[in-house]
Amino acid sequence: MKQINIAEEYTITPGARYKKDGAFSGEDFREKYLEPLFVTGDKSKITIVLDGTMGYATSFLEESFGGLVRKFGDKYTNEEIFNRFIFISDEEPACIDEIKQYILEARYSK
Repeated sequence: MKQINIAEEYTITPGARYKKDGAFSGEDFREKYLEPLFVTGDKSKITIVLDGTMGYATSFLEESFGGLVRKFGDKYTNEEIFNRFIFISDEEPACIDEIKQYILEARYSK
C-alpha cells in the first residue's frame, strides 16, 4: 500500500486548480503524486492523508481527483478510481464525500 500525506509531502497550503494559477495546484499534485502511483501495474490501494493542511479549495480537490477521471476515465470506471484510494481526514471528513462527488461528476463533464 502506498501513502501520500499531503501536508507532509506536498504542502500545508494547497492552491487552486491549475499550475498557471500559482504554486501547489491540484493539477500539479495530480501529475506529480497521484498519476505516477495510479498508472503503475501495481493495483494496491493508495492512502491519501488530507489532515494537516490549512484547508482545500474545491478546485484543488476537483482537479486532483476529478482530473484522474477526465484523464483515465476511458480505462477505469468511477468506482475503480475511487476504490483505489483510502482517504483519511479526521479534521474535515466532509472532504472525502466531496472527492467522491467530484469523481462522479467528472465523468459527465468530459
